[in-house]
Amino acid sequence: MNTINTLFHNIEADKISDNFIDLIHNQWMLITAGDPKGYNTMTASWGSVGALWNKAIAICFIRPTRYTYEFANANDIFTLSFFPNEYRKILNFCGSRSGKETDKIAATGLRPVVTINQGITYEQARLCIECRKIYTDDLKPGNFLQPEIDMNLYPRKDYHRMYIGEILDCYAR
Repeated sequence: MNTINTLFHNIEADKISDNFIDLIHNQWMLITAGDPKGYNTMTASWGSVGALWNKAIAICFIRPTRYTYEFANANDIFTLSFFPNEYRKILNFCGSRSGKETDKIAATGLRPVVTINQGITYEQARLCIECRKIYTDDLKPGNFLQPEIDMNLYPRKDYHRMYIGEILDCYAR
């Protein structure tokens, strides 16, 4: 495995010029949780980057039915990795297969890289945001102010867990 310092340069979170609504919602990201001994990754198109509690933060959401959920709960570090457009098929694959049944890394050719804080990103990524969990909460059906969100997006009642992470490091190409 290559080291993060040979592939990426550090960038301050407030110096990232990407439009995060477009980046997360339209271009998608890989959420990876775990450590070099064991991790899983999944594609996501929901999340946020901003400021909270006097910290730069990122928020991601993971359903309890996803294999990555186990890793996110058991570990403090998670990464959000963003890719050039030519990796869209890989992102689609990682969002449609479970890491319990499929070795996503072998199947896609993703090349894992260990971050400074022992998180995982990928050589092919163009941007990685590395976070330490500082707050989690489960979405609660009674708190939806628009009932159609619950009806349309949660027919199985598998409500996401929200993970707020303090941004520790950002890596760019």
